[in-house]
Amino acid sequence: MAIIYDATLTPDKPTLIGSWLDGRPWAGEGPDEVLGAYRFDDPKGEVGVEVFLLRRAGRLFHLPLTYRGAPLPDHEEHLVGTLEHSVLGPRWVYDGTADEVALDCFRRALNGEQEQAELEIWKDGRRVGQRPQQVLITREPGEDPGTGETDGRVQLPHVLESEPRGRWRLRARWDGQETVVAALS
Repeated sequence: MAIIYDATLTPDKPTLIGSWLDGRPWAGEGPDEVLGAYRFDDPKGEVGVEVFLLRRAGRLFHLPLTYRGAPLPDHEEHLVGTLEHSVLGPRWVYDGTADEVALDCFRRALNGEQEQAELEIWKDGRRVGQRPQQVLITREPGEDPGTGETDGRVQLPHVLESEPRGRWRLRARWDGQETVVAALS
């Protein structure tokens, strides 16, 4: 279960994401339209794993992020930015495609060992409700490579111009739309 706090974030997530994308050569330019998000639980309960789907310049993006209470050593180049969370304090936000906690969540989901997180709303130290996921993730079989061998590599593209291929895939569905967002080779 992912805990969603009744909190103020400075900067807010769309601002943080937009600033980071502005510095990526593969992201193009233009306003961002956040289509939805989904989460996975870190089994150790230490790292937040949230994934955004958004459109920018007519292209679809898949942005896994991790939220940490301290900097991740040797990952400066993957730092999306920092934000102040009014309940949890400072958070270091990383590109989840380079964070082993997020990659392990995707690997478990692709192997059928983990579902997306349930979202609980907390205020003043107590649970006050639950929120449905904006994006639903399902696991599905992909193509059999025919060799009988797999390398267990998670394919997690930022730009969703074509569906990643592999023996298992994760399909995202939101507002009548859908696409494959991850695959396991």
